[in-house]
Amino acid sequence: MTTAEPLVSVLLPVRDGARHLDEALESIVTQTLHDIEILVVDDGSIDDTGELLRSWSDRDPRIVGIQQEPRGIVAALEHARSLARGRFLARMDADDVARPRRLEAQLELLRRHPDLSGCGCRVRYFPRDVVRDGARRYEAWINGVVEPDEIERSIFVECPLPHPTFFFRSDALASAGGYRETDGPEDYELILRMWSQGHRFGKVPQVLLDWREGEDRLSRTDPRYAPEAFLSTKVSYLRSNLLGRGRAVVIWGAGPVGKALSRALREAGVPLRAFVELDPRKIGQEIHGAPVVDTDDGLEIAGPLHLAAVGQDGARRKITELLRGAGRRAMEDFVAVA
Repeated sequence: MTTAEPLVSVLLPVRDGARHLDEALESIVTQTLHDIEILVVDDGSIDDTGELLRSWSDRDPRIVGIQQEPRGIVAALEHARSLARGRFLARMDADDVARPRRLEAQLELLRRHPDLSGCGCRVRYFPRDVVRDGARRYEAWINGVVEPDEIERSIFVECPLPHPTFFFRSDALASAGGYRETDGPEDYELILRMWSQGHRFGKVPQVLLDWREGEDRLSRTDPRYAPEAFLSTKVSYLRSNLLGRGRAVVIWGAGPVGKALSRALREAGVPLRAFVELDPRKIGQEIHGAPVVDTDDGLEIAGPLHLAAVGQDGARRKITELLRGAGRRAMEDFVAVA
């Protein structure tokens, strides 16, 4: 490791990632921003990852290989963060490919906007022949949420910044407490926690990371990334930030998403005032002990937090417009959660 402090520290955890590690590291060492260190934590690999790391470290002194027993991604990231010397921290995964200007463009964004604690960038899933419709819809959604206010308004829909594109000020991440082990997604929990502490985020409006898709991704195989784990994380931060003092909720949408949200909120002790439905066949029913009402009646309900729980983008937009038209304020009177 060189003695001069680098500007950016790249945190790259890996376990048994030899298949794609060369491609990922090549994309980082050839960045247009050269003032970096690359902290690669080998989290107990049993393939050729360790040998590859030693070879890369011999060729490029900016690469620091770190060995640890298999303890998981959070422990690996925190191990890397404890050694990081840069004023900025960038995430990278061992199977993705960063485009050449990724780090430079993200650094420029944070320098232009000192009020932002971190940022992401747009992404493109690859290889395209294995990217299914659901992933394409998610790609379109996450690439469409760019400006800080948009990111904040979308923060309870899903994690609005792709994890491998995280680029943070080191002191901001430290003040938030870094990554934490939870039963849910560590990236989303971190973003929600930082938001709850007043941090704001941006996004470079260019595709700067190629995000590898595949059935063996942790997000598809680990229960911490299951829909139930995301929902539990959302509910926890809704309760601690927008649902204090016994505040009730009104859920817009009595479909599967709204019903699952209702169950999770009830388990957390949050009272449910009503469901609001556009489907006339459901109006007048009772679900989970709450009436299903039409939009006119729903808009008359003041006090509770209104939660837009319909996943389709058109429906989400329509609900948002109805609530705004009735004088309701985003992130105070209503929140999109799907």
